Amino acid sequence: MDKLTIFTGNANPSLTEAICENLEVPMGDSTVNRFRDGETRVNINQNVRGKDVFVVQSTCNPANENFMELLIMLDALKRSSPRRLTAVLPYFGYARQDRKDQPRVPITAKLVANLLTRAGADRIITIDLHAGQIQGFFDIPLDHLYAVSVFVDYFNQKELDDLVIVSPDVGGIKMARAYAKRFNAGLAIVDKRRISDVDAEVMHIMGDVNKKNVILVDDIVATAGSLSEAAGALKKNGAKDIYAAITHPVLCGPAIERLKASEIKELVVTDTIPLDKNNEFDKITQLSVAPLLGEAIRRIHNEESISALFE
Repeated sequence: MDKLTIFTGNANPSLTEAICENLEVPMGDSTVNRFRDGETRVNINQNVRGKDVFVVQSTCNPANENFMELLIMLDALKRSSPRRLTAVLPYFGYARQDRKDQPRVPITAKLVANLLTRAGADRIITIDLHAGQIQGFFDIPLDHLYAVSVFVDYFNQKELDDLVIVSPDVGGIKMARAYAKRFNAGLAIVDKRRISDVDAEVMHIMGDVNKKNVILVDDIVATAGSLSEAAGALKKNGAKDIYAAITHPVLCGPAIERLKASEIKELVVTDTIPLDKNNEFDKITQLSVAPLLGEAIRRIHNEESISALFE
């Protein structure tokens, strides 16, 4: 492990520290700050020649600053002759812009993939991509990990009976099915339909949730509108306690107010994105993905299979 070095940007240093503790390796010595005019300044303060280097940086808010930090760190490290350079993005920003859904719009997720490769990354590690097809945007290896095991371990301790896994929209069916299989639970879907341009959406619950404990699963919670509406519809259909297991807590705009007023008993998220003090409230619980990322890094460094982590 003396050839393994892990660096961090400013997006989520606490997660990188936890990964290093898990692997029992010191964090790489680097300086990432700003010049007076706001430009990103990076110094790598140690020798990385011939080493297996990992850079951990979520491209969360402020997305552009964190992404530029990552690109500049990759460039600085690539010019320092490492054996291999891996970018670890626990949260892959711009993932929701993965296709042209209207005329004259970019496919920004593809642009991000090109920039990461051009900056010098030899490999990418990420967790719960918003759209799985983004893996095809890269011409370098990408390891797409899943946070389902982190949530399963947590909710199994609660010993919830009559459990149903629910997707808050049709697009999340595949993820919900994977959770239902792991929990050996039922599956339901919230189908949203707008009755007119001015009238509110009507919620149709596909599946039986009456007198059931519910776990809503999704990859991202941003403004929490769909999540809160889905929880309300589930409650009206007779659901008992409603939990939410969301990997990436983006939590922007009115998210916190909506969640506080919602029927959700507990929102469980991971630390792919750090929670600031404004986003902490009594309903939220944050779990760590450091053991998952640490195990992936260890196996990649030792040239071992990581297929077990994809299950």
